[in-house]
Amino acid sequence: MARVPISFSSPPTFSRRALHWQSPRQHDVVHCGTSWSVPRISESEASLAESLVAVQGGTAPLVQALKSTASQDVSCFHFPGHNRGKAAPSPFSQLIGSGAFLHDLPELPELDDLFCPKGVILDAQRRAAELFGSFKTWFLVNGTTCGIQASVLATCSPGDYLVVPRNCHISVISALVLSGAVPKYIMPEYNSLWDVAGGITPLQVDKAVKELEEEGKRIGAVLVTSPTYHGVCSNVQGIASFCHPRGIPVIVDEAHGAHFRFHDSLPSTAIEQGADLAVQSTHKVLCSLTQSSMLHMAGDLVDVDKVSQCLQLLQSSSPSYLLLSSLDAARAQLSESTNIFDEPLAMASTAKDQLEIIPGISILDLTSFASDFPAIDPLRITLSASDMHLSGYEADDILYEEHQIVSELIGTQAVTFAINLGTRLQDVQKLVKCTKLLSEKYFSANRFNLRKENNVRSPLEQISVQLTPREAFFSKKRRVHIEESLGEICGELICPYPPGIPVLIPGEVITQDSLSYLINVRQQGMTISGAADAELNYILVCNL
Repeated sequence: MARVPISFSSPPTFSRRALHWQSPRQHDVVHCGTSWSVPRISESEASLAESLVAVQGGTAPLVQALKSTASQDVSCFHFPGHNRGKAAPSPFSQLIGSGAFLHDLPELPELDDLFCPKGVILDAQRRAAELFGSFKTWFLVNGTTCGIQASVLATCSPGDYLVVPRNCHISVISALVLSGAVPKYIMPEYNSLWDVAGGITPLQVDKAVKELEEEGKRIGAVLVTSPTYHGVCSNVQGIASFCHPRGIPVIVDEAHGAHFRFHDSLPSTAIEQGADLAVQSTHKVLCSLTQSSMLHMAGDLVDVDKVSQCLQLLQSSSPSYLLLSSLDAARAQLSESTNIFDEPLAMASTAKDQLEIIPGISILDLTSFASDFPAIDPLRITLSASDMHLSGYEADDILYEEHQIVSELIGTQAVTFAINLGTRLQDVQKLVKCTKLLSEKYFSANRFNLRKENNVRSPLEQISVQLTPREAFFSKKRRVHIEESLGEICGELICPYPPGIPVLIPGEVITQDSLSYLINVRQQGMTISGAADAELNYILVCNL
């Protein structure tokens, strides 16, 4: 059941000429506020204005505007070059259909302007803000990555400190490079048996902030990853309650929690708990297209106009209306179905109950951590087959190659499966059935063998920062063999992907734990992102 009733205010009216006053190419220097007025329109424009108002009056105004515009019988002399599908590459058109090309339109006046919205985009974003419980919502076409970057840029000036968990996403590190902010890392709790990091606690934030205050450092913001990729949630309310009296804004990377507001059995959202900025990947558990996300804002600690300016700096000046309209459609889907998550939650609960009684299988839950984390996403199923002497990679390979089951996330000790709105009951039943087959084949055969000891230590426990990420990123580099890199200052961001959590960050001293971890995951076939040498035979270090 959804937490809140859904209602929408009357949409504003506008004219085609009103949206055409400024070319989208001029918006680099135009300040666009959040309010606007409607100019007088001529009789010749009246019918068009009325039709656009009708489009806005629907449940998905941007979707309807895109449909209406694409159906026009017009002679097109604008981009893109495929001209509404007339010159679409045949192999790709056959793959995705002609409709995608027909609706792949540029910033035409009736489709509004993402960076100075006055029409259907403004309407769609206002509806999203109302549904997600925020003061203001921005649509993102460069993913949650650009939302994280904009949030950090809007709150941190060069030299300011950003308090952040060390298991943050790669996008946070890129934000540090862009902003010139200095990280104050908090080490999350780490479970070595699962090779999984949890969240952070208010006490850890308290300690980090007070240490910086004692040193006379200026704190730009505190950033929290909640939930983590594995679904572990931090106590955002407790962190916000500590930060806000100090005037410190709280940013939440809520990429994996866009669905939390829409059922009582799901954890509370970051905005509900007092976060100032929350960035959500609407394309994950919800149903927009990949790369589309939303940034939500509440409170008055962050300058709303600065956030808009930062987003314009970071997002494409040619945003995809397919991505934008998919966000509008995903929002409409949620507003029209108040109990849309009943079935996925029931399937996930039943699956966990059945999986955890299978011999040799363990399920990650809050008891896996000593810290008092408030919740774990019930739609994430993370299982370990280590009692069968199978690593996460080995278990995943068997499930995929023998049973065609595709997981979301693979780790050294566990495999994570994401239940979402599109998950079918027969697929969940298949997962349970094939996990039983896995147990029957490997648990009995290995039950008398000694369990493999996990010698891999957390690469995040002992870190030493010698340069800020920005300083290291722009410093001169040299290439050294990985076995000779111990003690050097890392000059690149080295990150197993997924989950996208950096093991080495520019400016950190390369340790034995980090090298051992990287060599281990490389040997098990995990993709290494960010390194100049994808095979990781060599590492770029700072040439100081």
